[in-house]
Amino acid sequence: MFNTTKKNKKGRRSPLATVSLLAVALMTTGGAYALFSTSANADDSTSTVAASSQSQVNEGQKLFASNCATCHGLSAQGTSEGPSLIGVGAASVDFQVGTGRMPMAAQGPQAEEKPEQFTDQQVDALAAYVASLGPGPAVPGKELTDGAEGDAAEGAELFRINCAMCHNVAGAGGALTEGKYAPNLRDVSGKHIYEAMLTGPQNMPVFNDLNLTPDQKADIITYLKYVQDNKSPGGFGLGDLGPVAEGLFIWIFGLGAVVAMTVWLTAKQN
Repeated sequence: MFNTTKKNKKGRRSPLATVSLLAVALMTTGGAYALFSTSANADDSTSTVAASSQSQVNEGQKLFASNCATCHGLSAQGTSEGPSLIGVGAASVDFQVGTGRMPMAAQGPQAEEKPEQFTDQQVDALAAYVASLGPGPAVPGKELTDGAEGDAAEGAELFRINCAMCHNVAGAGGALTEGKYAPNLRDVSGKHIYEAMLTGPQNMPVFNDLNLTPDQKADIITYLKYVQDNKSPGGFGLGDLGPVAEGLFIWIFGLGAVVAMTVWLTAKQN
């Protein structure tokens, strides 16, 4: 009897053993996840750099040092005058520099669109250099930005839900607070529209691929291209600024016409 009890005591597992096993399992799982994440990020960085030639990256670094480093820092780490650009990706640079918003002519409520200061090759070089600093959104392909394959009806619904409160339902733009504004989208290229959705410049929120899929972004571009290419079915659109402009037109010209007719009739009777 004594021997059996002793054997059972030896066969019991201590509560500390269970805790130890759980700790080892958690540490193993966490270590494997960290190793996988590091490898994935390294692969992304490698593929980003490989997509651009080293000579293009070097050229972009020179352009950055002479045109952008004053505000963004020599290593793009950011300063009190401009944010860090590490990890913003090529798409952000292509949008900001390709639309002339950067470099800014002067500090203001927001960077205004103006004639671009660099050639397309220089913009590509700057984008390649910034992309080499850390993984970020890449410049989208033409198949997503030409507006040829998307669904205009679906794009119109998505635009009304996500964009019209700032940009107007017809993409005519509108005023925001503190001197800021949502720009007119009539003459904006599909590539820059896609990049704006992807990177969220100025006061615009970021619409990543979880918020709006690439196909949904393409649908929105198709809708905006449709609006650009087709005149208002109601006639003179008054800038497509909505009921305020239309009401002002009626108040000035409609009411003015009624007053003029009344004066004419009165004068005729006299």
